[in-house]
Amino acid sequence: MQFLKRFSSTFLFLIVITSLGLAIGNRQNIYDWYRLRDYTPSTEIKALATDTRMTDYGRKLFYVHNPQIEDQATFNSTCTHFEQTIVLGCYITHRSIHIYDVTDERLSGIKEVTAAHEMLHAAYDRLSDKERSRVDTMLLDFYESIKSENTRLAETVDSYNERDSSIVSNELHSIIPTEIRTLPKELEDYYGQYFTDRSEVVTYAEKYESVFIQQQQRIESLSQQIKQLELELQSKRVELETEGRAIQAESNRLSELRNNNQVEEYNASVPGYNQRVNRYSSRADVFNGDIKRLNSLIEQFNELAVEQKELNSAIDSRSQQSL
Repeated sequence: MQFLKRFSSTFLFLIVITSLGLAIGNRQNIYDWYRLRDYTPSTEIKALATDTRMTDYGRKLFYVHNPQIEDQATFNSTCTHFEQTIVLGCYITHRSIHIYDVTDERLSGIKEVTAAHEMLHAAYDRLSDKERSRVDTMLLDFYESIKSENTRLAETVDSYNERDSSIVSNELHSIIPTEIRTLPKELEDYYGQYFTDRSEVVTYAEKYESVFIQQQQRIESLSQQIKQLELELQSKRVELETEGRAIQAESNRLSELRNNNQVEEYNASVPGYNQRVNRYSSRADVFNGDIKRLNSLIEQFNELAVEQKELNSAIDSRSQQSL
């Protein structure tokens, strides 16, 4: 009987130990289950996960952090750790994901990319030390191979290095798959656990980034046209002023000839004078037309500058114009 009691106690102890071991080994899954047990994503949050082609695992990572799309005041009260920079989203470690509600229709796709970006921060947090080291090596090697041709990415990484070099790998883990279309196979395979079709996220990124790129190109083109036309007008103005003084001098000479009754010389000079005045008048008309064209270019430039300011304001939660 005592044997049975000892056996029962030992067996119960083993069950408890085994259960504890299983619980510890599955604590992440248990935590996720607990977080998601009563969770129902909003229609817009669900659409973000669907439109970015998140896998079931990627979707779970996204949902378990209770993602929220927030207006300016709410977002700024939550995402405060990068106060000097434009922030479109933030991931609060092991807790939540926040996405700034960019409403400008010209920037459609930006919330999708932000959602994928922040989900990948959560994914990075869950990597084992060994896997993180492997992924970091792949990311840094790939970055080194493209940084000379992708100056925008290089500038972004430089800004992170200046702020805190320890976050570079984490940021590359989110930036590279959401903004770079072609990746090495090993990286592509790795990101396959988060996206069924990563190219969809990149398409969103390219779409809204093209708005800024095209606008900047138009601004730079107009700026060059304005500078070139201003140089041409400056040269033409000097020529017209010089010619105008010469014509005025000739007009004065003709007046003297007429006053001195030098009719023959006066009559001989008038046709040449008139031709010179006509040429001057034609050149002045061209000059005035160029002035109008310059004013039109400047007006277009100013309009684009206002649009650029509006776009920058639309993605900057700190901007008063977003209120």
